Amino acid sequence: MKIGKRLKQLRKERKMTLKELSEKSEVQIATLSRMEHDIMPGTLKSHISICKTLKISLADFYREVEDETKTVSLIKQQISNKPFVRSEGYAIEMLTDAISGRHMMPVLNRIGKNGEIKDNKRRVGVEKFIYVLEGRIEAKIGKEKYNLKQGDSVYFDASLEHAFSNTAKIDTLILTVSSPPAA
Repeated sequence: MKIGKRLKQLRKERKMTLKELSEKSEVQIATLSRMEHDIMPGTLKSHISICKTLKISLADFYREVEDETKTVSLIKQQISNKPFVRSEGYAIEMLTDAISGRHMMPVLNRIGKNGEIKDNKRRVGVEKFIYVLEGRIEAKIGKEKYNLKQGDSVYFDASLEHAFSNTAKIDTLILTVSSPPAA
């Protein structure tokens, strides 16, 4: 959570220096400076003390911060990302920018004729959703095999070993969403 801009705005509105805020809130001046420059977020205890000094509720302080952190990421088709993983038989294209701080990672997988994505295992706690956009795949998840065609989907615990094979006579496109994002 980045609170620096909001903290500085509130302090300036009240015509307070960092030194004055530090003295009244009993939060070290170096800490306040680091918070305003988003070098460190501070602690809940420091936030409460600062809010009391600035005469603002903690909820209002955080609400303003939350509103600024909401983002929209638009990727236009004509400028979409190029495949970031290309291997014999498949390519993976990111469908959003900068996954850092996100709660899910959508990617487009293009599996060529007779291609496959193998040995795809993730850490515990990651979930995955697969939706077949075009073509057909055989999905091996754990010890089971699932034949999926256009319009079919599967949702699973990504800590299970999984692999996908194209069973169509054309390239197969699948949308994959991992949550949280996983490498």
